[in-house]
Amino acid sequence: MAFAGKWETESQEGYNEFCKLLGIPDDIIEKGRDYKLITEVVQNGNEFSWSQLYPTNKTISNKFVIDQECDMETIGGKKFKATVTMEGGKLSTRFPNYHHTSEISGGKLIETSIAGSVVLKRTSKKI
Repeated sequence: MAFAGKWETESQEGYNEFCKLLGIPDDIIEKGRDYKLITEVVQNGNEFSWSQLYPTNKTISNKFVIDQECDMETIGGKKFKATVTMEGGKLSTRFPNYHHTSEISGGKLIETSIAGSVVLKRTSKKI
């Protein structure tokens, strides 16, 4: 149940490059640069509900069960099928244009998204 709770962005590395690579408009990148993204995770064993409130006041919620294919949605509204796996306490899934992992390290939620050589690392604190 380590992921359960509400988390707020503390820092981001590689934000601009990652957003540009995904084709996010400059005005949205600007709004989100210093935005404190709120992530709320409800965990019941291998079942998760993962919600994020974005600077556009849009909330994306994805529900999944570890190792089972599910329907997911990106911030851009693209729907896709994915399977979330867990290895060594790290959640891992492939989005349409990048690979995403989430882990708890030092009491922080660390989310890493990789698209080719571009890496976005977001660190959030529990609130």
